[in-house]
Amino acid sequence: MTSTVDVLAYIPSPPQGVWYVGPVALRAYALFIIVGIVVAIVWGDRRWVARGGEKGTVLDIAIWAVPFGLIGGRLYHVMTDWPTYFGEGGDPVDALKVWQGGLGIWGAVALGGVGAWIGCRRRGIPLPALGDAVAPAILLAQAIGRLGNYFNQELYGRETDVPWGLEIFERRNDVGQVSPQLIDGVSTVEVAFVVHPTFLYEALWNVLIVILLVWVDRRFRIGHGRLFALYVAGYCAGRFWIELMRSDHASLIAGVRVNSFTSALVFVAAVVYFFAATKGREDPADLRPVDGEPVADGTAPAEPDETAPAKGEKKVEGRDEDGKASASESVSDDKAASTASAGGDAGTKTIDSKKDDAND
Repeated sequence: MTSTVDVLAYIPSPPQGVWYVGPVALRAYALFIIVGIVVAIVWGDRRWVARGGEKGTVLDIAIWAVPFGLIGGRLYHVMTDWPTYFGEGGDPVDALKVWQGGLGIWGAVALGGVGAWIGCRRRGIPLPALGDAVAPAILLAQAIGRLGNYFNQELYGRETDVPWGLEIFERRNDVGQVSPQLIDGVSTVEVAFVVHPTFLYEALWNVLIVILLVWVDRRFRIGHGRLFALYVAGYCAGRFWIELMRSDHASLIAGVRVNSFTSALVFVAAVVYFFAATKGREDPADLRPVDGEPVADGTAPAEPDETAPAKGEKKVEGRDEDGKASASESVSDDKAASTASAGGDAGTKTIDSKKDDAND
């Protein structure tokens, strides 16, 4: 029998996850998704600028990536849980009701990546570099989004008696239905069961990986998509064991939840990419498109070198009084035509030279 001390230590679920302001429904799930997206854009853009990119780029890319990601996340959820919507007793229209919960991170990252790729090509910047900049921010957004599952009383684990167990309440909706799975319902204060708060485990794991990513990025200055691969691998490692603890309905393969298989396969792919990709970090100059116009292959054309000599000239390094290179001279290779001087000195040759200001 559960003691009073244990009961007091349990984490209570929120009484409801939806509030109404007149006819408008304010859903906690949607709110936390939006907050996560905003955090990812703001922090991701700051990281992009710190790597040498142009301010505002992440927002421009997000205009493509976010809609694609939401569609991809919903598609993955529906495909891996299709009996709920297309099986016996299911309603296919419910597949469109994203506000009721159900976004698969794998589909969100995959299709969101397609949107980001389109945006990057339009801007003329490398997608792998952008992925490295936004990787920690995306994972932090995922952690924030998991709080929406808390308000929906979903994505929890098996029943438990650990002190940090999560209380799942019975909820009643406007038509009198009572069930702990009612997202639009209000708590009856009756505890249906106490479970592992797997949504919280995942959120905390995500925050730990965010810290790891930031440290690795500062310590080793990796690039070319390798930090993004590390984010994917780190998330998959945590999702694999957390998924095994969950007890909510899910599609199975050989008795194992399909998300566990997905986690394992994506983890392997991410690790392979991490070790196979180019080492080091991109040149900051490669992250800035010229006038925002990409060239045909989707990359920004190189900025013109204002110090380069004109055609027909060669660049000669000048040196200051200390013997250090301080300026460059452009000297004509062509000799001036011979001209007759007033004093009859025909054949005199002249050489024009120009000297640039020294660059520190």
